[in-house]
Parts: sequence; structure tokens; C-alpha cells
Amino acid sequence: MKGKKWSLWLRLSVSLVALAILLLFCFKPSVLLNGKNSAGDLLRGMESHSVMIAGHRVHYLVAGAVDGPPVVLVHGLGGDSEDWRALAAPLTKEGYRVYMPELIGYGRSEKPEAFSYSVQNEADVVAGFIDALKLKQVDLGGWSMGGWIVQLVASEHPNRVRRLILFDSGGLRVKPEWDTRLFTPTTPDELHQFFALLTPHPPHLPAAAAWVVLHVRNDGDWVIRRAVASMLTGQDATDERLPTLKMPVLIVWDDADRIFPLSQGETMHSLVPQSQLAIVSGCGHMAPVFCADQIAPKVIAFLQR
Repeated sequence: MKGKKWSLWLRLSVSLVALAILLLFCFKPSVLLNGKNSAGDLLRGMESHSVMIAGHRVHYLVAGAVDGPPVVLVHGLGGDSEDWRALAAPLTKEGYRVYMPELIGYGRSEKPEAFSYSVQNEADVVAGFIDALKLKQVDLGGWSMGGWIVQLVASEHPNRVRRLILFDSGGLRVKPEWDTRLFTPTTPDELHQFFALLTPHPPHLPAAAAWVVLHVRNDGDWVIRRAVASMLTGQDATDERLPTLKMPVLIVWDDADRIFPLSQGETMHSLVPQSQLAIVSGCGHMAPVFCADQIAPKVIAFLQR
């Protein structure tokens, strides 16, 4: 009987760890992918490279025809280049060359202590990335904090951006109605609240599996806390910058987003006269990951117009 109980406990423990690893792969694949050219990257037809920008190593993935029109996609807070894999596939099928840089402090890029991690400084990194790869003009997209970042890039370097795409983007001078500390959860309950912010259909983890996730993912929390503190000052808000944009702008929003509600997307749409607003449904803030099938046709039609 004792042997059976031990066997049952062992199987349960293995299952919980496997579940935690699976969740990490779904939400933060870069935790498990640390090689220069991982098998996963190669299987998806992606190349893994690094480039030096302002003295720091920035990692990026790239996929698609070498001579295809360049599209640069910028991830959000706590994200990485892998967040774009679902959207990159249909774009590359249409002939685009898709670049997915990882901001300083995230994924496989450097995490220097002497860096502010402000939206403005990350925008400088993105502009430096475009320069370093000698991309004369790009279609530029950003999700969440990444959307905020690309607004600054488009405002400060308008000749480098052919078209701009914002996915459930930050940027407005609006105080969040939720606890920003949930971006760095420390307990299973906070982790569950965080998942509920991200998607209307959050996974429920047993406490043991939640503790595994918390233990593995907290190595970059200091970067996230520094970035959030900077954003909350409002110093990089784009309310006044948005009306100055002249390039075509596509604003893609999920109607169930709790991080940045649809009303903020509508406000951005009103501030950019030449913009168009495309609304998707069912995925919350994780729309570019889980609703890529809804989003991709809208993005492709916009880029080809």
C-alpha cells in the first residue's frame, strides 16, 4: 500500500511539473529556449540572431523571404519574440520578411542593470534595431507596451515607418484600474488573478504547479517592476503625439481586454484621423497569440492596401 501511495504521489508530482512547463511554454517560451538556433525556431522556419545596439546585445527572430517587405513586430511587457509566432506564419506566407526583436531586458537579450527600461529608451532600441539591420523603411507593429513603444518610434522617425499597427496598445495617459503589481505575481492567487487579466478563459493551476511557475519566471521581475514604475509616471504618454502621425495606422483590439479596455482603442482611433479600428473578440489581452486567425487577415489586408 505504501508503495502504491508513493507511486501515485510521484505520478502526480511529475504531472504538475509537466503542466507548469507546458504553461511556461505557452506564455513564455523563451524560458525554455536559450540556444542561438533552437530546434523550435528552425522547425518554424525562423532564424535566431543577435545584434549590438548602443553597446547591448539584442536578440531577434526573423522569418520569411530575404527580399520580402520588412515587418518589425515589438512584444509587450514581460514578453519576447516568441509571442509573435502565431501571427508571423501567415505574414511570411504572404511574402513578408518578419523581424521580431526582443527588447533589452527580455527574452534572450541582455538585461543590464544600468538601463532605465522606460518606454522611451526601449523605443530608442527599436529605432537602433531598424538602423542596425539597414532597413530603410518598415511596417511597424507593437502589442501592449510594444504598441506604446512603436508609437514613439513612428512619432520620432516618421520617414522610417511606412505603416503602423497597434495591438491592444498602451500609451494613453490613463491610470490602470487593476493592480499593476500582478505583473510580478508572488503567490498562486496573484498568478490566477494575473491570468484572469490576460484572458477571459484563464487556466486554473493547482497550487503546486503555480508555485513551480512562480519560481521559474521570477528572474526578470526586477525589469518588469522598473518598466512599470516608469510607465506609471506618464512621462512617455502619447496623447499629444498620436494626432501628429501621418502614416496609415491600423488599431487592432479585443473587446474583452481588461489590461487596456476597448475604450482606449477607440480613443486612439479618434486621435488618429487616418486610422482604422479592427475589433476582434474572445481572447482578451492575449489576442495576438490566441486570436491570430482573426487578426492576420485584417493585418495583411491593411499592409497590402
